[in-house]
Amino acid sequence: MILLRYSASLVFIAQMYLAMLLLGIAFTPWAVLDRRGASTGIRVYCRYVRLTARLICGLRSEVRGTVPSGEVLVASKHQSFFDIILLCSVLPSPKFIMKTELRRAPVLGWYAGRIGCVPVDRGQRGQAINQMLADVAAGRSLPGQLVIYPQGTRVAPGDKRPYKIGTAVLYAESGQACVPAATNVGLFWPRRGILRRPGLAVVEFLPPIAPGLPTQVFMQKLESTIEEASDRLALDTGMAIDSDNAR
Repeated sequence: MILLRYSASLVFIAQMYLAMLLLGIAFTPWAVLDRRGASTGIRVYCRYVRLTARLICGLRSEVRGTVPSGEVLVASKHQSFFDIILLCSVLPSPKFIMKTELRRAPVLGWYAGRIGCVPVDRGQRGQAINQMLADVAAGRSLPGQLVIYPQGTRVAPGDKRPYKIGTAVLYAESGQACVPAATNVGLFWPRRGILRRPGLAVVEFLPPIAPGLPTQVFMQKLESTIEEASDRLALDTGMAIDSDNAR
């Protein structure tokens, strides 16, 4: 059984990256002329990945809660590439704060820039955030849902990492509501390794945090909301949370 799952996972991963290349090429003319072409191409690809994950690996996926729209900050738990897939499959106009190295990734990097993702050098995070806020104020930043990962990286289920202050800075300076998002995807699609486990992977949008809270209050509320909901989603699967196996 485990050999079959590994084989299915390899087939899934191979066709997933092939589809990224083919759909990336197919949508390029529209994406060059209109940023909506890039957004549509990404959405089509992400929905395709969700479908093939279910058909090939038995990995179903579900997005719960009210999907945010308009200008809003989304602070999401990040466990693997699959939570990005789920977010991009439903958000109308997502743009991510991403590692600057991803700009060089084939297909993905160009499309990310086209939809307005903000590259951040981990060594100069404060400078990048200030530049992003200046772009928003000057109208140079595309409207949409700005997605940030408060822990700054993928964190396996069961691991504990501090929440970084950058989310609070964006929350305060933008004056926007913040929509927390929880997930359990790391139990089925680990941040490393090839095995894709069958089950139900979930991203859940939680009630928004209204603007105007003091920084410390906001950070405490954000962390407790996301962590409690992510733990609940993990427990709902009936699987044991083993961070070593989810890496």
